[in-house]
Parts: sequence; structure tokens; C-alpha cells
Amino acid sequence: MKCINCGTDNKLKERTDNQGRCTKCNHLFAFEPTSMGNVKITDPMFAKVISDISAQGTLFFTPKQLLYFLDNRVRRNPFNLSSNFGFFYLFFYLFFSIWAPGFIGGILSGVLGSNSFVIVLFIYNLILVVYLFKNTTSSKLNSQGRKSSARILQVLGLIILAGGILISIFILTSFIAFAIAVIIGMVSLYLGTRQLNQMGVTQEFLLLQSQVKDWLDRWQQINGSILKILPSPNQENKPATINPDVTAYSFDRLVVCDSASIAQLLIANNFHFENNCAILSITGYPQSIFDTTMQMLRRNPDLKVYAIHDCNPRGIGFVHNLRTNANWFLNSEIVIIDIGLTPRQIIATKRGMFIQSSPESAQAAKQLPEEVRQNLSTKELAWLESGKYVELESFTPQRIIKVLQKGIAGSQTLEGDDSSLLLVGDTGNDMYVVQSFG
Repeated sequence: MKCINCGTDNKLKERTDNQGRCTKCNHLFAFEPTSMGNVKITDPMFAKVISDISAQGTLFFTPKQLLYFLDNRVRRNPFNLSSNFGFFYLFFYLFFSIWAPGFIGGILSGVLGSNSFVIVLFIYNLILVVYLFKNTTSSKLNSQGRKSSARILQVLGLIILAGGILISIFILTSFIAFAIAVIIGMVSLYLGTRQLNQMGVTQEFLLLQSQVKDWLDRWQQINGSILKILPSPNQENKPATINPDVTAYSFDRLVVCDSASIAQLLIANNFHFENNCAILSITGYPQSIFDTTMQMLRRNPDLKVYAIHDCNPRGIGFVHNLRTNANWFLNSEIVIIDIGLTPRQIIATKRGMFIQSSPESAQAAKQLPEEVRQNLSTKELAWLESGKYVELESFTPQRIIKVLQKGIAGSQTLEGDDSSLLLVGDTGNDMYVVQSFG
């Protein structure tokens, strides 16, 4: 493992003999991957994770974003479909297609006779199909790993069809072998195609938040504080003193978040300054200036509100809550743009998302108000009522900021032909939904 301080590569024996320190600069290693069980973290890997999630140290991020990001990095992808590895897998498959029937079939020939070679070959291919199909539905793999398995299922199906038909006709002259090859090949091809087009498999965390916290604490003890990781949102009860000259003005835009952590993230990254908008959470963050900011906002009849939230029943009812809550915009005709997350965006996206599922989410989805349900398609309702949900913190700060900026930019002329916004609802108030989350 390379030392992040001087770049020296230290072997296990060298690290052990030097009490876990670099043999050249004596810098202490934060992690020892050989003693970490199934999930192995190295110092260079952890350093790169911190650098990548913070966009090379330019953006703040939350502890939960770090959990999602690191969890995705440690998820295994059993198949790398680059050209070099593709040839390796093909060679591996062809080698065992010859070796397994020859060796195992030879052993079983005394019992099964000459048919043992063909039987072993078909069993070998059937086991591969089952293994790959399980990979495409595995919650332990990331989206890329599941898609790689699905593509290999397709390729394997074509190989079984072509090779099995040729062998059965020209070598074995057996209709039974021909039928088996066609069935296994078509099943593999069908399953690969179907799984490649699936809308999203739910995932489970490989890591625990407490586990990542322990790693983070050790890293900071050894390498110093990580300046870009955010603490828990600080809810101060004492109102802040604001210059009266400032309160005389208002904002043209307001971003409302369904959690204090996302509001804190945006404020820490100066989103409000760079995009000339106010940022508040539905929970009242930042509490010290919340009431004053709301007074300023209510002065502007041309205010546009941008809602950003998790894709779960609470998040889906978020805009409805803003519309019907007297503390927000009850009886107001302001425009609300739903940035997301929405089931519509998740179903339409081609990029992998960390989709989770719970019985509690399924139950809450079935209890959504009718005013909310009527703005959702049948497919969206089915997705929610299956218990699926996606959290905003599963995305990097950079992606959240870019999506929000794109949503604001796309709403400048709502009357125009803007395909990125969809007008929904039949309430007499304008509400727009952004159709793509990046």
C-alpha cells in the first residue's frame, strides 16, 4: 500500500515490522486492508474518495453523502467489460468449456457413458446462466456490475446458440442436444435483455454509518481534519440581527429543501450567493434567520419557488405541503417548480441510482392525499407503493448543485416551449416538474 505522505509502496511485512508506519517517512497508515474482512479500504483509496466527493476539495459534503459514495466505491463489479478483460473472460469461458467436459465428463463416463461429456457441458453453461442472472438482481452489486452481468448473459446466449447448434448437428447429430442448446441459449439471451432494461433494482448498504464514522475519526486523527465535511445542521433558537436596509429587499427565487442537511449543504457551498436566491428548509433551517427571510419573500408577488426533496412519500407530498400550509404559501399564486426527486425522473433515467425499499415507505405511499396521487402516473404510484425510495444525499454535492442550477435556468421563461419542464395539476395554481434529474 502506498503512503499518502511520500508515495512509497510498503508491503505487508514492511508495514507490520514498522508498527503500521511507512518505512521511508514513518507516517502512520490509517487502514490495514488485510485485517478489515470483506470490505477493504486503503489510505490512497480513502484519500481519493474524499477528493472526488468534494470535487478536489472545492465543495462541502455531508457525512451521509460520504457513506453513499464510499459504499458505491467498495461494491464489487465482477466483470470489467474493457477489451482486455473481455478477451480474458472469453478465454476463461472457452477453456472451462473444454476442461470441464473432458475432466469431469471423463470421471462420470463410467456411469453416464459417452453422453457424460455433453451433459457436463450443458450443466456448466446452465450454472453460468443462473450465476449471471443472480448477479443482475443482486443488491450487493452496483448498477454497473448488474448491467455487465446482463450484457454477458446476452453474449453467452449467442455463444450457446451458435456453438450448441453446430455441435448438436455436425458432431453429435442429436435432436435432444439441439433442443437443449436452443432452450438454454434463448433463455440466457432473453434474461440478459430483460435485465438490461430493468427500471432499477433495490440496493442495501454494505457499510454502516457508524463504521464510516469510525474510519473518518481515525483518518482525521492521523491526517488532520477534513475541512469540507459538514457537521450536523445547527438549529439556533436565537434570531440573528439583520440590517434593516437588507430586510427592505426581497428575493426573486427561493429554494426550499425537505431536510436541513441539504439546505446546509447548499448554503455552505454558497449556492445562494452564486444564484441570487434564498435557501430554507421545510423544518425551519436556518432557524436564526428563517422568520425574517420569510417576511422578505412574501413581499415579492413574482417569487418563484424551487422545491428539492427525497423521492419518498414525504418528499412527493412536499410541494402539496408548501401549497396548503399557512406558514408557507397557502392561497398564494406563486409559481412552484418541483426540481425533484420524483419517480418520473428515476424511471426515466439511464444512470444508476441507489434505490432502497422498506415496508414503511410502501405503507406511507398508499396513504398519500388524493390531491398528490392525481398528479402521479400509474407507473409512478406503483413504484412508490412497492416501497422504493431514493434519498437526495445519495448524490454528490456537485450533481445536486448542477441539477438545481439547470432547473433554475430552465424556468426563466415558463411560457416558452421548454421540454425540461412539465406543467402538472388542476388546482388553478402553476406547478411545474423538472422531467430529468441531471
